[in-house]
Amino acid sequence: MKIMHEQVSFAPRTMLKVKWDDFPHFTYPWHFHSEFEIVYVLKSSGKRFVADSVEPFKEGDITLIGSNLPHFWKSEIQNDPDDSNRVNAIVVQFHKDFFKEEINAYPEFHRINELLKRAVRGVHFSNPSAEQIGKMLKRLLKLNGLDRMLYFIKLMDTMSRIENYRILASKAYLLQEHKELNTRLDKIMHFIITNYQRKITQEEVATKISMTTASFCRYFKEKTGKGFIFFVNEMRIGYACKLLIENHLSISQICFECGFNNISNFNRMFKRQTGYTPGEYQQQFIGVTV
Repeated sequence: MKIMHEQVSFAPRTMLKVKWDDFPHFTYPWHFHSEFEIVYVLKSSGKRFVADSVEPFKEGDITLIGSNLPHFWKSEIQNDPDDSNRVNAIVVQFHKDFFKEEINAYPEFHRINELLKRAVRGVHFSNPSAEQIGKMLKRLLKLNGLDRMLYFIKLMDTMSRIENYRILASKAYLLQEHKELNTRLDKIMHFIITNYQRKITQEEVATKISMTTASFCRYFKEKTGKGFIFFVNEMRIGYACKLLIENHLSISQICFECGFNNISNFNRMFKRQTGYTPGEYQQQFIGVTV
């Protein structure tokens, strides 16, 4: 699957863009851009694609998209004669370095820094928090100049303090090797990330960090909130989603590429985690590109 790299244009000498979208249906293809983006859907419904996350969206949907994170909104009805599914949305795009100096210099921007880190995998806000953010976005749209810039900072601070949110993309979609391995958990995660495509056991990982298997299992559950086997399978399914989207390999090839030893187990685990079979999941992306 081809992913389009969108080049976002800004007005001269500004790093913030706020726009009102009004068109028959979402048309932009599967794409990414270096800018962060907030999408607030006031009218329309369909499916929201963020990396390997596929979820329905409807009126009131608010999502924060991180830099270079692939995404796409697909309207439920694309040839609607009476315009009942017409798109109305507020979209905010800001440069990835918008808060760079402030984050490093002032503790008041710490929460915003944490929010931007979460946005790397996409952040979805639910009611009643979404209603509060929505009101602020409507006001932001009406402001200009310095008033808009200052109110945008207030908006981001408000969003950073909200606890009622969900992370969208799986950890496995954005796999990166750790550059620093200073803690025991870092070493565990690095080992899993670099070896989960083959069979790995709790005993093997425990030996790597000089712990008993029982102690390792307790430690891992305490630090991640998940059992080791569940966590590894979650990473494998996340990687499988990425390969299914790219559509270069067959489903059986993807099964073994992701570390599963048989197709039936892969199908069962995939549906348990995503709600789709691998084939159904891949079908969601057909027609996404133009």
